Amino acid sequence: MPLSEQEQRLLDEMERHLMRNDADVVSAPRDGRTLSYRNIVYGTVLVLLGLGGLIVGVSAQLIVVGVLGFVVMLGGVVLAVTPTKGVTGTPRVESENKAPKPTSSSFMDRMNDRWDRRQEER
Repeated sequence: MPLSEQEQRLLDEMERHLMRNDADVVSAPRDGRTLSYRNIVYGTVLVLLGLGGLIVGVSAQLIVVGVLGFVVMLGGVVLAVTPTKGVTGTPRVESENKAPKPTSSSFMDRMNDRWDRRQEER
């Protein structure tokens, strides 16, 4: 069933809005915490070493080596995906004229408030 003219216009408007704001979502600050490429590389190396140890442990039937290889792999994954505190991150300063929001608001109310604040920043 084809879309009506009004539905098509609304869909086009939503697509334009999404394309315009997509870069904002990707570059949104995350409290100064970012993934470190160095940690990703070190984590990948640890995963590969752990995988090698796991394969050697299983093939030679050395359970201790296999378990150690698995632990090294797990540590490499944790190292790779753990965000680090960025030095260049600038803390966001909340405007002083806003009153603190009550914490008992619903999830949707908080999402709507965040959306409104983001639109006000433009």
